[in-house]
Amino acid sequence: MRLTRRDFALTAAGAAAAALIGRDAFAQAPAFFRIGTGGTAGTYYPVGGLIANAVSSPPRLLLTAQASNGSVANINGIQSGALESGFAQADVTYWAFSGTGLFEGKEKNADLRFIANLYPESIHLVAAKSANIKTVADLKGKRVSLDEPGSGTLVDAKIILEGWGLSEKDVKADYLKPNQAAEKMRDGGMDAFIFVGGYPTSAITELAAAGPGIDIVPIDGPQADAILKKYTFFARDEIPANTYKGAAAAKTLAVGAQWITSVKVPEAVVYEVTKGLWSDKTRAALDAGHAKGKSIRKETALAGPSVPLHPGAEKFYKEAGLIK
Repeated sequence: MRLTRRDFALTAAGAAAAALIGRDAFAQAPAFFRIGTGGTAGTYYPVGGLIANAVSSPPRLLLTAQASNGSVANINGIQSGALESGFAQADVTYWAFSGTGLFEGKEKNADLRFIANLYPESIHLVAAKSANIKTVADLKGKRVSLDEPGSGTLVDAKIILEGWGLSEKDVKADYLKPNQAAEKMRDGGMDAFIFVGGYPTSAITELAAAGPGIDIVPIDGPQADAILKKYTFFARDEIPANTYKGAAAAKTLAVGAQWITSVKVPEAVVYEVTKGLWSDKTRAALDAGHAKGKSIRKETALAGPSVPLHPGAEKFYKEAGLIK
């Protein structure tokens, strides 16, 4: 899936309006910049909180991280104006922008703009050891949580099932956030759940530590190869051994976590936000605050954008020498 020049072109009127607004973005009042993240037990929420606290520069620029249902909900929030920005999977963002895939037949979210690539999001297939699930095919007939509607995880869970010739109807599907699914598994009411996010994630860490034991099931082999060929936004990945207590290393797939905003947000605001993201202060907060924080690097900030770059972010990256 590739974006065309036409997809990336901003209208002259839109660009001019953004520039005019941008000049006076901080003149009259503080700029509030909300970040849609994910569930509190996932990776988006703590990482979003770290970034919001580090980038905020009161009283001029105030960032807040808000819990949400994830990628789809964040994109919808940006489009409606309920959010200034949000974290979203590269695949879901592309589909929303182009009106394809999950957003087939819906109005294109043509205002979406890119701030930065953050880190790879690994697809976790978590299974209770007692369920004896060794491959995706073993999910047939099992009690499986696919995450809440509106989440990027649900989108990818369906793709993974499809890759092994299964659908939601072939499993006893539930639609819970990872902390709820983990709690149900701990109580013996869930065989497996799927979660897409940076490892380690607290819900799975706590589940593995509490016992009676989990497996991270590999998503690998010819079926995974076919998924990679069909859906080019996926990449190969591996969750190392003992990332979660007692779980062996597992080959899997991943998608990029991206920070997305709207072209309607003033250029000056997004410039300050992007500059703040790559400041020494934020670097220290990310390195110390979350295991996935170390993966958020300026060197990979522009990896695999699925929508056009926001003019404010583009201005910063030009100054930083990352683009000409």
